[in-house]
Amino acid sequence: MKNNTRLKQFILLAGDILILYGSLYLALTARYLGWVAPATWNAHLAPFSAVFLIWILVFYISGLYDLHSAINNPQFYRRSVNSLAVSAIISLAFFYLIPRIGIAPKTNLLIFILIFSFFFLAWRRAFNWLLKSYLPKRNIIIVGINKQVLELVEEFNKKPHLGFQITAVFDEEGGNISGARILNDIKSLPAAIRAEKISSIVLAGSLHESPDLRAALFECLPLGLTFVGLSGFYEAITGRVPIETISQTWFLENLNEGDKGLFDSAKRLFDIAMALVILILSISFWPLIGLIIKLESRGPVFFKQSRAGKNNKPFTIYKFRTMTVVDNDASPTVKDDARVTRFGSFLRKTRLDELPQVINILKGEMSFVGPRPERVDYIAPLGERIPFYNERMLVKPGVTGWDQISGEYHSPSLEDTLKKLQYDLFYIKNRSLYLDLSIILKTISTVISRSGR
Repeated sequence: MKNNTRLKQFILLAGDILILYGSLYLALTARYLGWVAPATWNAHLAPFSAVFLIWILVFYISGLYDLHSAINNPQFYRRSVNSLAVSAIISLAFFYLIPRIGIAPKTNLLIFILIFSFFFLAWRRAFNWLLKSYLPKRNIIIVGINKQVLELVEEFNKKPHLGFQITAVFDEEGGNISGARILNDIKSLPAAIRAEKISSIVLAGSLHESPDLRAALFECLPLGLTFVGLSGFYEAITGRVPIETISQTWFLENLNEGDKGLFDSAKRLFDIAMALVILILSISFWPLIGLIIKLESRGPVFFKQSRAGKNNKPFTIYKFRTMTVVDNDASPTVKDDARVTRFGSFLRKTRLDELPQVINILKGEMSFVGPRPERVDYIAPLGERIPFYNERMLVKPGVTGWDQISGEYHSPSLEDTLKKLQYDLFYIKNRSLYLDLSIILKTISTVISRSGR
């Protein structure tokens, strides 16, 4: 299933690259009114190739290679247009701030941007339409019904472009799911699998509990099916770990901490180097930020609070203060919180309030990427009400994380805290240099769009 997703993303990338170079050739053809001479093409090829790498990076940061966003809706077009605008500005800066390139393609660049924008939007619109309507779907049957199955059915109904078609759900008790065919006869299951050309079976329960079901599925082995557990399938689709379906065994089987030594060392070196760079580049602005904070409201410049670190070890987190001190009951921040000052809102949206956390990173208390550190006094109550809550502290907390780039707003409610834990456990299980880099790049996109909170 991951290979299927990777293939679609590769097709997207290949199409973008083809359109980039094709648009460049068309731009030069339009500019010089004829076939492009080899010398002219060669003069433009190297510098534009460097620019194209930046364009691809901007598209990635903007989420244009995320299949979950492959929907022809206003949000997709807004994201695409913003990405094109940012890429165009960077291209202008590239050519005019680096004079040694040897070309000053003012007209050529303008023609290229117009041609590429047209073909890019047309290509992406066509690809999204094909994903939804015509590209082959993987027919699946889900065995069992629970909350996660209902969420998956809703997800696929909203996002048919993901490429999965829930042909039927098997449930011996004959449950009811809107838009899905229900099978309740074990004997009919093999025939249905053959007739519907099923490629994958998702198991929402244990086969040990039903010998008849196990035998019926065993009969289907010659059909070349893929059998997957609900937990892994749910993770792949949603980017979250379904807390309700896992046990202690899941942690023993999936969290191979002994294999993460090299990754943890490389990550620590990256954290130190990046924290030093950010500190050196930003330290001269700290007094100005502090002055504005003091002028806007009474109270200290820095916000300090005890948070739970790795293995529940407490530490003091540092931030620039973004809320008023007067009449502040220190309750969790909520959406559109009236306690947030005007400058504090700016600091939050640009993530500048997090700058002092480079001190926590240099001290080894935090990392750039990881689950957000929770208040110490919240750990015990949450641990009692939410299964495996303490396991989110198996790694260092981070300035940003998988949950922060999910695009969802999570309030301090128990339901949203559970969802945040699902994202955190997904990160802990799958953390890698690639995933960390992806999170950092998408956090940059959040900062640029000022969609933080």
